[in-house]
Amino acid sequence: MTVHPPVVGHCDELQHALGAFRASAHTTQRWGERLAAVLGGGGRLLAAGNGGSAAQAQHLTAELVGRYRDDRPPFSAIALHADTSSTTAIANDYGVDEVFARQVRAHGRDGDVLMLLSTSGASANLLSAADAARAAGVRVWALTGCAPNPLMAGSDESLCVEAPSTATVQEIHLVAVHMICAAFDGALERGVRSTRAAGRAGRAAQRKRR
Repeated sequence: MTVHPPVVGHCDELQHALGAFRASAHTTQRWGERLAAVLGGGGRLLAAGNGGSAAQAQHLTAELVGRYRDDRPPFSAIALHADTSSTTAIANDYGVDEVFARQVRAHGRDGDVLMLLSTSGASANLLSAADAARAAGVRVWALTGCAPNPLMAGSDESLCVEAPSTATVQEIHLVAVHMICAAFDGALERGVRSTRAAGRAGRAAQRKRR
């Protein structure tokens, strides 16, 4: 069977983009650890995207509410686009650009995190959501395609994927989602071990005083 060049070429493009993105591992590590601190302290993650990016955003929230690898408690994470009644009502009453921003104003609290995914980095509804988040004290992280782009400029932090096709950008975004989840779980586990160690030390100190 003959494999057409575009098919093999997609693998080559993905491999090249992934190799370049590996240098961003420190950022995904930091984001995962920060999320563990925010969500572990009772905060919330909000996430949104359009089209394929919506699927990636919802993948992230599902991993946090459910689990990534090992069993652990659930954490508060909401994919804003998944509430079809709210999104369609807001789009009808206030316009498409407000579908995420209005939900951010409803659900976001000071110290929460908003994750926005966009291959173009130019979606008006995501830019409006970023503005609403910053006004509410919600930290904004963006996963985008090639830099520079408006969403990168409108976010507190961003990870930009240098790739020529939308498909490859989305695939690297999924890799980033899993890297963040791995860092999130690792930070939680380290926190559990630290708490247990502190508890053992405290009990040992009590026994010495008796």
